[in-house]
Amino acid sequence: MSSPRIGFVSLGCPKALVDSERILTQLRIEGYDIVGTYRDADLVVVNTCGFIDDAVAESLDAIGEALAENGRVVVTGCLGARPERIREAHPQVLAVTGPQRYEEVMAAVHAHVPPRHDPFTDLVPPHGVKLTPRHYAYLKISEGCNHHCTFCIIPSMRGRLASRAPDDVLREAERLVEAGVRELLVVSQDTSAYGVDLRTSPVLWRARAVRPRIADLAAALGDLGAWVRLHYVYPYPHVDHLVPLMAEGRVLPYLDVPLQHASPAVLRRMRRPAAAEDNLARIRAWRAECPELAVRSTFIVGFPGETDDDFERLLGFLEEARIDRAGCFRYSPVEGAAANALDDAVPEALKEERYARFMETQARISREILAGKVGRTMSVLVDEVGEDEAVARSTADAPEIDGNVFIDEPAGLTPGDLVTVRIEASGEHDLWGTRV
Repeated sequence: MSSPRIGFVSLGCPKALVDSERILTQLRIEGYDIVGTYRDADLVVVNTCGFIDDAVAESLDAIGEALAENGRVVVTGCLGARPERIREAHPQVLAVTGPQRYEEVMAAVHAHVPPRHDPFTDLVPPHGVKLTPRHYAYLKISEGCNHHCTFCIIPSMRGRLASRAPDDVLREAERLVEAGVRELLVVSQDTSAYGVDLRTSPVLWRARAVRPRIADLAAALGDLGAWVRLHYVYPYPHVDHLVPLMAEGRVLPYLDVPLQHASPAVLRRMRRPAAAEDNLARIRAWRAECPELAVRSTFIVGFPGETDDDFERLLGFLEEARIDRAGCFRYSPVEGAAANALDDAVPEALKEERYARFMETQARISREILAGKVGRTMSVLVDEVGEDEAVARSTADAPEIDGNVFIDEPAGLTPGDLVTVRIEASGEHDLWGTRV
């Protein structure tokens, strides 16, 4: 008999993508085929996002589309932590599970589409099923978060910080590199807090004692021969120990630091760690030790109580910090978030105005930073190869969220190649170069 077929829709952040990969790997281990159309599937799994209202709407729309096109749908992910919201909109879904509930997802699939397979003959790659291109992969090192930011409901969905054992993370990373991965993108809700919940002794890895701390883990990952990129790093003092690894070339000189704002008053209302002055001093110290460091961050404008002076402080921080890559969100209420109870809501029109000014300021800063790279040579990782050009990324560029380096004369290049280019031109977000 033919194998049962499962369709899969994955929404949300890279951390949710890793959850999808784990579910897909287990499905393949148990003999299910993964198909790309609703029509061909016996059942569809939708991994949802529920962080902000737009993400909730997108998730509900995706569930509705899957129901309309297939009719048999299992829902999981962050929005699954609020099953009443899903069943109110779509009462006909077969099952709803929260994030990281892999066993519950498999139980729901088994109940409606029993597996038909021989576990002794099914073949799955040792690194599992991946949803990213072959040459890069997300590596999740922990679940959950211990912070209580007023605009966020992630802790209520994913729980408190739960770190993976260092040797478990390193074994997965080793399998990925052996399978051809050239870049490991380290993700979690709070990467810099990795291991603070573990009360374990150091593990021995390749004759190295690795403590359950982010600096030790990053150093060990840096020995695997792939690019190591760190995302979602809070600016705690101990993060300073990562910068020497970047200066030595063992970890990419790139920090994704979710600063969210620069006004002390707004940061207090957000319940965010660290003050803007501390962040600015720390970024300066990082760059003094590692001049090649690229800093990416995200910010929120229009948070309740944000005054004109608060917003001007944010723009001034951008100018002084010279953030290489910055994203901006207009604040919107999230069901269940503590910020909903704050007064002094910012009018929507003013949010739009501030968003436009932020993006204009950041675009200018980015344009100036990239112009300074013209004439330099750099190592880039090739993502795509077309007839006329190849699309690559520098150490300062994470996939899908940052810029690209476009290479002319792509003959002979393949995705995953590391090549040296000379930068010939620049724009607001991208670079253009030729192979050296």
